[in-house]
Amino acid sequence: MIYSTATVPVNPEGETKLTREQIWKGLELKARDARLFLPPGLCTRCDVVEESATHFVREAAIAGSDLREIITLEPQSKVTFFQATGPREGAIVNELFEDEAGALQLRFYCYLGLRGKEPNGPEEQSEQTQFDSDNGYKSALLSTLKRTRELLAEGRL
Repeated sequence: MIYSTATVPVNPEGETKLTREQIWKGLELKARDARLFLPPGLCTRCDVVEESATHFVREAAIAGSDLREIITLEPQSKVTFFQATGPREGAIVNELFEDEAGALQLRFYCYLGLRGKEPNGPEEQSEQTQFDSDNGYKSALLSTLKRTRELLAEGRL
């Protein structure tokens, strides 16, 4: 089983300040269309194929893998991606919260396994190492914030 977590401040010194509402709009937009937030070519398809009052379903092609995710939104707080099909199974969460000093933080965490692979085997260990690295999910959080600021500056958020 892979467990990884990372937390970054939403408004580090020197960056355009984002409100909770603005970052939430960015997170929701990312959930609906990952192509806007991932490096060019990494996500070649991302479509919402079903929507209800409690969740929506997206089908995407990311890093060469087709996946189907059930996504729940807890407004202004949390986006959860349940991996229904694809190479991984489990959940990925993006959570917006205030720390003890009242500063807005963005946290990522996941509990995942790799379908068809040995639990805690070499493939899962390799993914664990990647997720926990500086190029893993901490980097993804920082790029999400950067892209949210860009969309805000372009008037698209």
